Amino acid sequence: MAKILIADKLHPAFKEKALSLGYTVDDFPEYTREQTLAVIHDYDGLAIRTKFNIDSEILDAAVKLKFIVRAGAGMDNIDEQTAKQKNIVCLNAPEGNRDAVAEHAIGMLLSLMNNLRKGDAEIRNGIWDREGNRGIELSGKTVGIIGYGFMGSSFAKKLRGFDVNIIAYDKYKSGFGDEFVKEVSMEQIVRHSDILSLHIPLTRETRQLVDDEYLFHFKKPIFLLNTARGEIVNTLAVLKAIKEGKILGAGLDVLESEKFPALGQQPWFDELIYNGKIILSPHVAGWTVESYRKISEVLGEKLAQLSFRRG
Repeated sequence: MAKILIADKLHPAFKEKALSLGYTVDDFPEYTREQTLAVIHDYDGLAIRTKFNIDSEILDAAVKLKFIVRAGAGMDNIDEQTAKQKNIVCLNAPEGNRDAVAEHAIGMLLSLMNNLRKGDAEIRNGIWDREGNRGIELSGKTVGIIGYGFMGSSFAKKLRGFDVNIIAYDKYKSGFGDEFVKEVSMEQIVRHSDILSLHIPLTRETRQLVDDEYLFHFKKPIFLLNTARGEIVNTLAVLKAIKEGKILGAGLDVLESEKFPALGQQPWFDELIYNGKIILSPHVAGWTVESYRKISEVLGEKLAQLSFRRG
């Protein structure tokens, strides 16, 4: 029987579905890269999250591998080009955490616009400042969305009750305008946005997309949200734009460098953490109690379709 190695922590729903489809499943969520590399030659399938990169070294060793399932949305920790050359199918599950990402982005935005973190900290320190914590309403604002896939469209739908104007740009799609969003050019995003939210994968084209030059062209001060990938945004450019008043506040769930100690060693780290106009979270926008299960359920269904096609 075909064998799957689960080398990361997935919800049991995926394993249960794989077993029901007739796969043999070895569930070793604590496996290191080295342990995975040593045994991958014996498996037809590999299930992973973000623990380590599935690069050419692992793919060369995976002589039987037919598919990789990635428990999440982004695929930037998998060498998809090499996998494709080896006829290895790559599956992900953006359907499983789109609601989580959208809700997290809205939570960050509302917190920024209403000074919730600042006001809370001041009260805890004996400061009662109503005027200094006056908020800004979403109603009537223009929200610009870059990328209108599962995440971007979910974000737009969640915003519909706030009486906002939603515009979106997607380089690889057209004709996606609907009751929630108006399809526009990047030039229109830059010209009209009060809020900019990123929902694009990390690619050669999108790496460092948001830099000094990009931010320079915005016609109005903006709130910036990044729940996509940290490397899309140049952190120093964001800090500079905040100083210049071009960015009113930023919600960053992802950063160019993540996890400690590497994050703490970045030259911009101290300035970032002491900037009161930035809200940070540890890459958890898509990682809720519900999405943990839904991601595995989506992958299980996609595995069933794959099994059917190959059957």
